[in-house]
Amino acid sequence: MRRISFSLGLGLFAAYSYGATIVSAAWFLRRDHDVAFGTSLAWAALLYAPTVISGLLVWRVLKRFGAEWRAIGVLTALTPLVIALSAWASTAVDGAFRGAQWTGGEIAARIIARLPVALLLWTALCAAGLAAAHWRRALLQKAGMDALSAALAEARRAQAPSSERLMVSVGQGRVPVDLADVEWIASAANYVVVHWRDREGLLRETLQTLEARLTPHGFARSHRSTLVNLARVRELKPLSDGAWRLTLDSGTELVVSRSYRDGLLARLKTPRPAPLPRPS
Repeated sequence: MRRISFSLGLGLFAAYSYGATIVSAAWFLRRDHDVAFGTSLAWAALLYAPTVISGLLVWRVLKRFGAEWRAIGVLTALTPLVIALSAWASTAVDGAFRGAQWTGGEIAARIIARLPVALLLWTALCAAGLAAAHWRRALLQKAGMDALSAALAEARRAQAPSSERLMVSVGQGRVPVDLADVEWIASAANYVVVHWRDREGLLRETLQTLEARLTPHGFARSHRSTLVNLARVRELKPLSDGAWRLTLDSGTELVVSRSYRDGLLARLKTPRPAPLPRPS
């Protein structure tokens, strides 16, 4: 069976919940008020229609703001208006099907009596909506992380041998460093600090210039002051603020800021150049 989308599955469950509710309510309405089953179904459907509208409102708020504190604030601010309108609409439907001639005071009393139920239903809808939104975000996040992990694994397999080396200053001398051995590079004014095989050294070059040279060899900017060799990334995890944490082969942890996240993602999806032969 083909997997259905999250939105479709949620919609089907909501439709089932609404259908089960009105059928159950219709059963009691028919028993207590001696009306035809079709009439009792229509009565129950309209009686709980405000709940459907409230559910759609919750969905729109969560779609607009996501499962964040802003959405919770908006839903909280809407609570008095929503429960008052829901209680009023249910009272109006009830009165119409009963053929009641209630006075203004009786209508107000019935609206007040329905407020606790309206509040309970609205709170349940908000809680269910937030739970579904968090679940959906977790599913999407997991799918994204799985795709990134696969892309990183491919970057490790596809790193091409390169004839280019970096002449790095270490102590009083300079040593050649193969690009494949470099894990990450940090900016230090007009210099950069090259990290490889638990060692580090200086290179007199700006990070921006070095980025242009090394991008074709699988390097990507993870921060405004950091370049990382994607083939040396062992693990990637999301952080609560939307950034990512990279764990390199040496155990070093680097943070991919949100402003560089999309660029790194695009870099992972970019085909690698053809391998360059290593000099004999």
